[in-house]
Amino acid sequence: MRFPHPRLLAIWLVAGALATPATGAAQNAHDPVFQRLAPETLDVVPPSARVRGEPGAMTVVARECRSFPPELIRQRVVDVAVQEWAFFGYPVLDRVNGARLLPPGATANGEAPSFEAHNRRAPLLNPQESHRVASSIAGYWAVTPEGAGIVRTQNGRWNGNGVDARWNAPWSAAFISWVMCEAGLGTNDRFHRAIAHWRYFDQAIRARDGQAPASGFVAYDLGEQIVEPGDMLCFSRRPVYRNLAERRRQTGTGARSHCDVVVGVDEDQGRILAIGGNVLRSVALKVLQGTPAPGGGLHAQAIPSAPLFAHLKLQGDPVDPDALLQSPVLAGAGCFNPPLAPDRAAFVLAELGVSTGPSSAC
Repeated sequence: MRFPHPRLLAIWLVAGALATPATGAAQNAHDPVFQRLAPETLDVVPPSARVRGEPGAMTVVARECRSFPPELIRQRVVDVAVQEWAFFGYPVLDRVNGARLLPPGATANGEAPSFEAHNRRAPLLNPQESHRVASSIAGYWAVTPEGAGIVRTQNGRWNGNGVDARWNAPWSAAFISWVMCEAGLGTNDRFHRAIAHWRYFDQAIRARDGQAPASGFVAYDLGEQIVEPGDMLCFSRRPVYRNLAERRRQTGTGARSHCDVVVGVDEDQGRILAIGGNVLRSVALKVLQGTPAPGGGLHAQAIPSAPLFAHLKLQGDPVDPDALLQSPVLAGAGCFNPPLAPDRAAFVLAELGVSTGPSSAC
């Protein structure tokens, strides 16, 4: 399926949020819109189930990670990541054009904003939204060895500075760890869950070198393999790596880095769509640059705004490039009455040029 132009992409995907079934299991009563699907629709245990208590007195609940056969992993990775993106309100970051795209309803006064790019730094979450997502972020931490301590430290921050206090450590690797835990890479020999990305991309490098045969991911340089949904793309901020060889010389040492989960490949537009955590203080979708591969598909391309150095290839059966659009969260767009105000839904659908009637996925 061909993805729309990036400007319409953000609008199209937010339409999925506006059309979320009213029967979805709400994560928190603070927000009636961005809900998680009921488990009978999407078999995912929410991250908040791994903690108990309110911010300031939150504790981690021990739960095992899930294990699924390889043929199910790739689509589950996409579905789990897409649901979390929906829960955070479908923010989109266009790395190709260096712009942040805002979804409908993002303005404080409730008016429908124009879909223009904004380069300013993402604002702090307001207290209501911080409270709504607190148990989810804590649940991401809970699957990591250090997670209980991170949550205990955060309780002190919440008690001292309020519920909108920043997390005491970046949570992007914790998000990836939870996605893989819930998607079915349940043991550490399949995926090394950690609070730092380098732990698991080092595992993927070892797998490439024949030293981690059970690893769910194998590392490649950009251009060696086509990018598929379920793969990951990584860059390093400090030190900056340009390829796997540079990282191999420092394997086992810390690196400030970030990885995103690929959820869609738009070959017509030459773009790769990936979801990451702690992006704009949220779970956000990025538009990344792709280049045509000789036999079809796309290779990832490093650009100044996204200096990628590693492509982590998921070891699992392939899925369609438009796995994002086939995820349960988005496949039913248009099937239900939007839970938001009708005028806001009408604005989104008018931009898309579609009706509110049932779609073929209903």
